[in-house]
Amino acid sequence: MFHLFFALPSLLVIARWLLPLSLPVWIKLAGAIALLVVSQYHLWSRFSSGSVFAPEFPRPVVLLFNWAFGAVLLLAVMQIAIDVANLVEWSIRRGAWSMPEAVRYAAAALAMLLAAIGVANAARVPPVTDVTVAIPNLPPQFEGYRLLQLTDLHLSRLFTVRWAQAVVERANAAGADSIVVTGDFIDGSVQMRRDEVKPLAQLRAADGVFAVPGNHEYFFDYPAWMRRIDEQGIRMLPNAHVALRRDGAALVIAGVTDLSARGAGQQPPDLSAALAGAPAGAPVVLLDHQPRNARAAAARGVALQLSGHTHGGMIVGLARLLEPANAGFVSGKYQVGDMTLYVSNGTGLWPGFALRLGRPSEMTRLTLRRTVG
Repeated sequence: MFHLFFALPSLLVIARWLLPLSLPVWIKLAGAIALLVVSQYHLWSRFSSGSVFAPEFPRPVVLLFNWAFGAVLLLAVMQIAIDVANLVEWSIRRGAWSMPEAVRYAAAALAMLLAAIGVANAARVPPVTDVTVAIPNLPPQFEGYRLLQLTDLHLSRLFTVRWAQAVVERANAAGADSIVVTGDFIDGSVQMRRDEVKPLAQLRAADGVFAVPGNHEYFFDYPAWMRRIDEQGIRMLPNAHVALRRDGAALVIAGVTDLSARGAGQQPPDLSAALAGAPAGAPVVLLDHQPRNARAAAARGVALQLSGHTHGGMIVGLARLLEPANAGFVSGKYQVGDMTLYVSNGTGLWPGFALRLGRPSEMTRLTLRRTVG
């Protein structure tokens, strides 16, 4: 029941930061217990809802846990850096290994401050980020076409009804021709999130609102969630497409299911099925929650792929650790052959680790421009 992996940063902080301090034993013991309690945030989440992905605590408690968990993780990283610096100094000078307590307290204060900033960044209603995408042989009828991408909403006790309403209002005000949602709408069951998803029914765009599932939809009764999202007026595209037409020209928006679908006993992603019957020669915009298969999509002639899933790495530097699991695609715009891939940092993120430092949340307004190949 004890999550040892999540406890490792706290154990390091206890051993290398707390114990060397000149404090009474009872204070050290209380501090160690508090650090271990914080480290088990995901275990408490499971007790609260039956899933580590849905902490069913009041929002202030979720914010507090994320701040404390983030502060411990950042302090652990700082402590490792301090220890490495001390080791280098010792190896050069061969002097005594020592660290002033003021350095330890300063590191803790900085970690707590950065964690507070990171949680505030994560919990905000994101701004609209503008990105221009060149599409080879885009029909002139679609020159300047605007897609607004939302992704990784993770509606939950952290990203509440008020937050969702504010996101919807900002999205509608962006003046997009289409709105697309590239998965991870929720964290929780249909019953848990019944109120949080209601504002999504107010999303409005001239050509409609289209979406694909993310991996989190498969954690909480996928068929029930597909029905519920459809009830909000959002057209799901699980291995399917829609052809948008203007004056005889077409633009295809296609979608695939998530890579985790097969493990949940659901239909795995199938790009061939998604494109079956699509108008020949029409540029294809593909919605795929995870960016891992971007090279395969490019090989199939997709013009633009929109993905999320990675949350942009959340913290500067962390993206490097996420690259191997995501085929090297973590944040921003990539050129993959003749295809453009855009990996959004996410509109929200998983409430189990809600921290953003240098990787801001976003709603992305993508403007299509024509290039003649």
